[in-house]
Amino acid sequence: MKKILLPVLVLLLASCNFETKKISSEEVFDQESKSLNWKEVDEYPAFEDCKNETELPAAKDCFATKVAENIYAYLAAQQPVVTESIDDTLYLYLEISKEGRPVIDSVKVDSTVTRQLPDIKIWLKQSIDSLPKIYPASKRGIPVSTVFKMPIVIKAE
Repeated sequence: MKKILLPVLVLLLASCNFETKKISSEEVFDQESKSLNWKEVDEYPAFEDCKNETELPAAKDCFATKVAENIYAYLAAQQPVVTESIDDTLYLYLEISKEGRPVIDSVKVDSTVTRQLPDIKIWLKQSIDSLPKIYPASKRGIPVSTVFKMPIVIKAE
């Protein structure tokens, strides 16, 4: 029985067709890039105080709150003088580079605000330049740049 089993086993293994397909690195990259959601990050940019936040919504809120606090504190220190009351919202598009550098991408501001506060864009740039160290966002462990749309309420009387 053992003598018959051995040739049958060898014949069975020899008749199996083992096919392997070699995949090029370009094909792997194409498959991976199609499956990734490039509009979302695994980790948001963070300040030292926010590094312990593990949940994405909490990390995003912590980052946005720290940026807003810094901007509002800087603008309040300028003590602008206005001739008309202002109650408006401007939108700051803030880019955090993959190196962690904050840069103002653009600012959407009403003409009323710029007429009353002609230095508003300079003050915003200076407030962003004074931010503490930022750790960049990451996707699959790789630092990536991100852009945030931040509303800034301007009230002055």
